[in-house]
Amino acid sequence: MSQTFGVLIIEDDFRVAEINRQFIEQSPGFQVVGVAKSKAEAEVFMQEHGATVDLVLLDAYIPDVNGLELLWALRRDYKHLDIIMITAAKEVETIQEALRGGVFDYLIKPTESTRMAQTLQRFAAERALLQAREELNQDELDAALNRGGSLPASTPERLPKGIDKLTLDNVTRALHEAAESVTAVTLARSIGASRSTARRYLEFLVAQGLVKAELDYGDVGRPERRYHV
Repeated sequence: MSQTFGVLIIEDDFRVAEINRQFIEQSPGFQVVGVAKSKAEAEVFMQEHGATVDLVLLDAYIPDVNGLELLWALRRDYKHLDIIMITAAKEVETIQEALRGGVFDYLIKPTESTRMAQTLQRFAAERALLQAREELNQDELDAALNRGGSLPASTPERLPKGIDKLTLDNVTRALHEAAESVTAVTLARSIGASRSTARRYLEFLVAQGLVKAELDYGDVGRPERRYHV
């Protein structure tokens, strides 16, 4: 069973908070567990329900505190969670401090839904991979951190014929969530597609240098081609 991540929204504009809440609730694997309009409300919620929060959406402009101060407080007191800044603040100084504070991402308002969706997908994929392994090699860590190049799924206009963005997103997500390397058959079952479709997308990712393929000779029979990030 896939994990559901609890999200706390800290946003003083109730209209923005509601838009974000609806988007999060429509995103598979995510559930809004609370909405706070101020530092005081956020502190009360975290004291009572902090264990249910995996991800915080934080605005830089909070009525009773600078959002960056709250960022550092959350970082100090709740080391298990990740934070995404969603704010109209464009000042380089603010962005730099947020990055030094270890934010998972920094989204500038108004936030496009596709950009938010990409962030949530990356968050889920990284959490799944890190929770499934005790150790990572450099290639696996680079893939988890999305280093060394962006996934082609983020630029659908450049995808070749026969490669669909939504299917590609499903394939890359399944690969990141897999505890071990997969075959085209096992991946096809995971995403609900045919083996030929799964193989086509896997080989596309191999050609892009985002996935590695190895031959598994096993004990008997023909060798299997196995894929991993």
